[in-house]
Amino acid sequence: MTATTALDRYPAGLPLTADQITEFHAARLLLLVYLCGTKDQASGLYRIVGLTKLAKLDFFVRYPEFFLRAAVYLGKRAEPTAVGSIESAMTRHHYGPWDARYYQLLAYLEGRELLVVDREAATVIFSLTNEGLGFAKRLSNDPTCRDIGTHMKAVKKVLGLKSGDVLKKLVYELFDQEVTKLPLGHVIQP
Repeated sequence: MTATTALDRYPAGLPLTADQITEFHAARLLLLVYLCGTKDQASGLYRIVGLTKLAKLDFFVRYPEFFLRAAVYLGKRAEPTAVGSIESAMTRHHYGPWDARYYQLLAYLEGRELLVVDREAATVIFSLTNEGLGFAKRLSNDPTCRDIGTHMKAVKKVLGLKSGDVLKKLVYELFDQEVTKLPLGHVIQP
């Protein structure tokens, strides 16, 4: 991945996609915590409890077709949103869909004091800082983020109260051919 601050060193003759830009993914994760997370009563900040939950919610955001199938399976109503195709591909990992860039992105957000990563026993908690919350709110109001924001709200409505473990099992149960039987490290395709 390339940060926007390093694009001046990127070869002008090579194609560059949004998927290669660090800030693109960091912005999506900030929105994910804000729009799919829960508001902590004590701090008033938004958070997602568990790395598995973060990754699985991100999976359903990035793969709208899989989200619609999951909603139907759960007997929930979910309308297709303007986000119609894969936003950014993930790979098959030990616990289902995964993006190897998560650790880099989470460190990037934490280093910019937009996100706090805490532990309670073995559970990792991702919380927006005040600055991160402000940034996420600005992103959610930006017209360029409207479609993904609407989609994230639908994901939260259908899946937001489920634990990471429940979401992981749902992925394995519903997407046997696309995820479960896919060899580790291979790109997930709908």
